[in-house]
Amino acid sequence: MRKKLNENKNAQLILLAVLILGGGLLFMTRMKGSSSSSSSAPAAAAPASPTAASTGTSTDPTASLTASASVPAPPLPAPLVAAHEHGDTVVLLVVKPSGIDDRMVVQASSTLLGEPGVALFVVPVDNLARYAAITQGVGLDRTPALIVMRPGDSGQAQASIQYGFQTPESIVQAVSDARYRGPTLTYAPN
Repeated sequence: MRKKLNENKNAQLILLAVLILGGGLLFMTRMKGSSSSSSSAPAAAAPASPTAASTGTSTDPTASLTASASVPAPPLPAPLVAAHEHGDTVVLLVVKPSGIDDRMVVQASSTLLGEPGVALFVVPVDNLARYAAITQGVGLDRTPALIVMRPGDSGQAQASIQYGFQTPESIVQAVSDARYRGPTLTYAPN
């Protein structure tokens, strides 16, 4: 076959055309399905009332959600609602149990166990629908995903989402960032 391909110009042209068409098709499907969110950019989160549903994303970590979901999300689990109402920092770790990175992030998140004022919920993708009021708001699109809700927000609740492997230190930092209440500065070149 190799000899025929090397000697026959028609076979070479046909192979080249097939490769170009296949590459073009692959490129077009990738472009159509690409996501606009970055892997660690904070996004707006679920409403302050954890039982209400909303959708939308924002690159501003303090932005509120305004669009309503077309299908209402089911009520959130009672322990999550209680933790949010108590003023705890709610941490949702969305994982696919068979994923290697996902299992490693679950292990890394164990640093939050016993941390006062932090409620950790490890959510397998099979149970994701129960948390739709939050995951719709942050635009969840892959796993593992670390969603940290700001404690004690009035009005629209705020959350950040980070994708991929997280170290114990980065998880603790995400919780610290959510709890921060001081001034924020933006970069403005002179």
